[in-house]
Amino acid sequence: MKNRVESFLETPSFGNFIMAVIIFNAILLGMETSAAIMSRAGGIILFLDRLCLAIFVVEIAAKLFAYRFRFFRDGWNIFDFVIVGISLVPVTQGFSALRALRILRVLRLVSTAPRLRRVVEGFVNALPGMGSVFLLMALIFYIGAVIATKLFGMNFPEWFGTLGRSGYSLFQIMTLESWSMGIVRPVMEVYPLAWMFFVPFIMVTTFAVVNLLVGLIVNSMQDAHHEETNAETDAYRVEVADRLLAIEKRMDALLEQRNK
Repeated sequence: MKNRVESFLETPSFGNFIMAVIIFNAILLGMETSAAIMSRAGGIILFLDRLCLAIFVVEIAAKLFAYRFRFFRDGWNIFDFVIVGISLVPVTQGFSALRALRILRVLRLVSTAPRLRRVVEGFVNALPGMGSVFLLMALIFYIGAVIATKLFGMNFPEWFGTLGRSGYSLFQIMTLESWSMGIVRPVMEVYPLAWMFFVPFIMVTTFAVVNLLVGLIVNSMQDAHHEETNAETDAYRVEVADRLLAIEKRMDALLEQRNK
């Protein structure tokens, strides 16, 4: 029984069914935000939402029955377990915010779609390298915030009056959101040489450090893809070798029968 359940859970059709339920449930949760839709079909929507949750619970229970302790060795299973567990928390007055967290069920698409899993695994593998880049970014922002506060804080206290405001303004400048007409040009009307600070800051942060982060993530995703491809190739080679060995054994058996 246990082996049959495990085999069923690993079939592509079951995975596609769960993925379809996740997408359908995401649509339902979006419909619940519309007062007009809920006034017309609120009862049906809530019933279907509970039905989707019941399917998720049955899925988790089946995996626990089939895999036992092996269930918790897979990080994606733990991820699914936590997401479904949050949905089961009773919505009382003290936990009313948890009702909004039901949308986290949509994240289960990451665990069911291989391509999305590859993206997330590549991002997670890039985190150690990203930590060093974030530290570099923090140093650059700290130095820039101190300089900006000293230079422009007196005349532009709303943008550079404190270290925190300077850091936030520099972050806005790094994202290139209204940085020229909104911040830099008004500052240059008072400090004509302010561009000598802002332009190098943008060059270093926006075009150098941020692209370095992107490069780390892309490299990690490529490495994860190569590892998956190599694993599939090795599995295929083992399968071919097993088949050739079985054919060889059959040939030997036929030759022995003829010799007899």
